Formats: sequence, C-alpha cells, structure tokens
Amino acid sequence: MSIEQRVCRQVVVINRLGLHARAATRLTQLATTFDAQIELQLEQQQANANSILGILMLQGCQGKEITVCSYGPDALAALDAICELFASRFDEDE
Repeated sequence: MSIEQRVCRQVVVINRLGLHARAATRLTQLATTFDAQIELQLEQQQANANSILGILMLQGCQGKEITVCSYGPDALAALDAICELFASRFDEDE
C-alpha cells in the first residue's frame, strides 16, 4: 500500500466509559506500533491517534460513531487492530 492511500472505517464506542484516559492510553500505545498515520474523527473534531489528549478531547462516549482513518505502509493492519480494540471494549471488564 502506498503512503497516499487512505483507508477508513466506522466504529461505535461500545464500552460503558467511552474514550476515557485508560482507553485513550491503550489506543495510543497500539497506534504507535504501526508505520501509519491514524486519525479519529467524531462529528467536526479530529484527533491524531498518537495523542492521548487529542483522543480525550473528542469526548467519545458510549454509542458515539467514530471514523478511523489510516494511511501509510501499515495502514490496513493498523486500521484492523484499532477497530478490533474498539470491538473488544478496550479489554475492559464491564
């Protein structure tokens, strides 16, 4: 995949606490393992997945739909992993 190609997917925040500090930290830790730029979009706001503060400022509470976009050499693998993290409720007990 070339760096110009961008892949996006919609995810829904399903964990009860939403994108709180622990979830944002898990997301950032995962995002930094890939050679890709990953951005989150919620309504009119955007955040770089490498920024815990940016993720928190999205105020992604349960039920909100977020667009995850990724580009770079690992774009598809990064997108799959991030979407799986959302689907697994950030591995939190609820």
